[in-house]
Amino acid sequence: MLRTNLSFLSYIEFLFDNPQNRQHIVLEVFPRKATILSKGSVTKKVYFVKSGVTKCFMSEENGKDYIIEFLGEGEIVGEIEAIKNSVCLCNIEAITEVHAYALTVSYFHALLEQNPKFNRLLLEEMAERIINTSSRSSAQQLYTMEQGLKKLLEFQSGQKTTLSKEDMASYLGITVRSLNRALKSLQ
Repeated sequence: MLRTNLSFLSYIEFLFDNPQNRQHIVLEVFPRKATILSKGSVTKKVYFVKSGVTKCFMSEENGKDYIIEFLGEGEIVGEIEAIKNSVCLCNIEAITEVHAYALTVSYFHALLEQNPKFNRLLLEEMAERIINTSSRSSAQQLYTMEQGLKKLLEFQSGQKTTLSKEDMASYLGITVRSLNRALKSLQ
């Protein structure tokens, strides 16, 4: 439910600790509910979450949101847009205060071209995302929404944070009304 990548985080911290890289990597702080990336916008940075929790979500034309994933320590955002030189595909918002390493897109490209370890970590991250997306998709097909809701409530408790009913419904792909019924049936 909450994706983390501590090996990638460790490597980015290693790069950040090198004074030569300070012009290419900075540590930024985003308050709760701040937008880190916005669908359709152009980003000049690729972010690695140092601490905190973000949500990655799509906003549809009908006004509904669908939360794709919750991202935590070591997770990268903006990499697809930097690789493809495209606008942001989705929205990334801070659920808690988030500290993130921001790499310039030009430095990100240099790492892709010159750093095999960075490339390996990025490939592993992309493969993990494909696996997680497939697993989540099959779980949503095979298990009841109540089971997904129980996992979501456990996640919320484990992170010591409160998700809005809208976020919970968006993650489960249901309406708030359906969520309220499910919450009532769990009591």
